[in-house]
Amino acid sequence: MRKINVAVVGASGMVGGELLELLESRRFPVGEFYPFNSGKKPASVFFRGKKYACAAPSFGSLKRAGIVFFVSTDEVAGKFAPRLAAAGTWCIDDSSRFRLEPGVPLVIPEVNGAELKPVKKLIAGPNCTLTGAAVALAGIHRKFRVTELRLATYQAVSGAGRAAMGRLEEELKAHFKKAAAPKLKDGKFPRPIAFNLFPQVGGFDAEGHSVEENKVEAELKKIWGDKKIRISSTAVRVPVLRGHSLAVWFKLARPCSEAELKKELLRTPGLKFFAKPEDYPTPLENGLRTKIVYAGRLRRAKTAANEFQLWIVSDNLYKGAALNSVQIAERIAGL
Repeated sequence: MRKINVAVVGASGMVGGELLELLESRRFPVGEFYPFNSGKKPASVFFRGKKYACAAPSFGSLKRAGIVFFVSTDEVAGKFAPRLAAAGTWCIDDSSRFRLEPGVPLVIPEVNGAELKPVKKLIAGPNCTLTGAAVALAGIHRKFRVTELRLATYQAVSGAGRAAMGRLEEELKAHFKKAAAPKLKDGKFPRPIAFNLFPQVGGFDAEGHSVEENKVEAELKKIWGDKKIRISSTAVRVPVLRGHSLAVWFKLARPCSEAELKKELLRTPGLKFFAKPEDYPTPLENGLRTKIVYAGRLRRAKTAANEFQLWIVSDNLYKGAALNSVQIAERIAGL
């Protein structure tokens, strides 16, 4: 496979670090490597045994790459990605800036990899929360058509960044020393997180829906190419370091048996399905640097005809972010 010059914007961040490890471990054919950060503070990264100093990005420096990974902010992606894509550089953006932009593919390779085409050089990666559901139910939706989907999310603190993980650890230490959570000193979380959970991920709109809940609905509709599906969710932050979990209820357009659904789940790309009820996945066992989505506890719901329930777990930093970006790049390299 031909070598490709690669730039990573946000290389010194948490997701950036995961991305570099995956590029190396999966032996992506990197030619020249260019790491970037905000430029506000000195930073360096290690890649393939060599230390690299991170620089502030500029259009000219990024243009040297064949693929640019954006694992930074919406603002940085918005500033550089459209111009780079127009100039012929592949841009894979993990921020939310272009996910719902018309004409920009929102891609999970196992689900809608066919959206990757040379004429569309700017590619968006999805929100890490919905990735598990998008992968696990993709085959079922294609074959039986999901008409309604309800989700309760249980989101790890790493989804809010490295500082949020530190916040959980700080609160836990305080609990064990003083038997009380420290008073909130920052805006990382709206409530204490140690030994607690809260139904808020992001701010609320006028109707009381959180930012995360709105993202789940809009992005999943785009990935599945179905504007008619009815989606409702409650996003919950839980005291787990890594690995998002989902409890989902899905209603189908036509009757089918549990056995038919199990058969579909067992052959769904990128998914490991546990058929026995007691063999369910958990964030601790299946949400730490795991490269696929896990699902279990399939059962018929008791609330409506043609409705089923499923439990889903995935690594929000791998399949929900860095790994998905690398898989997109691997598909691009094969075009």
